Amino acid sequence: MMLISRGFAGLALLALVGCGAGADMRPDASPEVISSASYRHPGPTELTLFTMINNRSGAGAHTSLMINGSQRVIFDPAGTVRLSAVPERNDVLYGITPGVADFYARAHARETYHVVIQTVEVSPEVAEQALRLAIGNGPVASAQCALSTAAILRKLPGFQSVGSTWFPKRLMDDFENLPGVRTTKIFENDSDDKSVAIAQYQQAVVGQ
Repeated sequence: MMLISRGFAGLALLALVGCGAGADMRPDASPEVISSASYRHPGPTELTLFTMINNRSGAGAHTSLMINGSQRVIFDPAGTVRLSAVPERNDVLYGITPGVADFYARAHARETYHVVIQTVEVSPEVAEQALRLAIGNGPVASAQCALSTAAILRKLPGFQSVGSTWFPKRLMDDFENLPGVRTTKIFENDSDDKSVAIAQYQQAVVGQ
């Protein structure tokens, strides 16, 4: 395991699980915009599970899934990290270049949360199936990030051991038991306000 360090069923369940509170509500991008932003990442076809963990309680706060197939996307159910330059449709983020992927992970890591990143290689066929399922899933309601992500994974060959759960940390534990999983963690000391990191990143991109 590698450590990287720099210096969300009702209201009760929403408070416990944490994903979706204040989720982005911007209009879906058009098919034309999505097509123009498509990015195919070189290297093996992979699935990467992001889990955001509360540093104080140890509880899971959010789940998302990056899929590297014929294009690389992030299925971010009821997510809150959004960039104007990254098209979104039905909770799927498109154009996930290395810079966007790195920013996405680091925007979630701050003084109150760290990010667990678990990656496993899959066949091109499994990656494409995951991509189709994510794109066809539709928008996800608040507090259902882990539930919807687990539902996609459970339909894939080799992922039948993943349980159906509302809880990001439980999904993370199931994913960790899959053969060949590589795990990293990101710890940072940024402000708890993610909008600060998003604004800084977008300003840097515009200035390039």
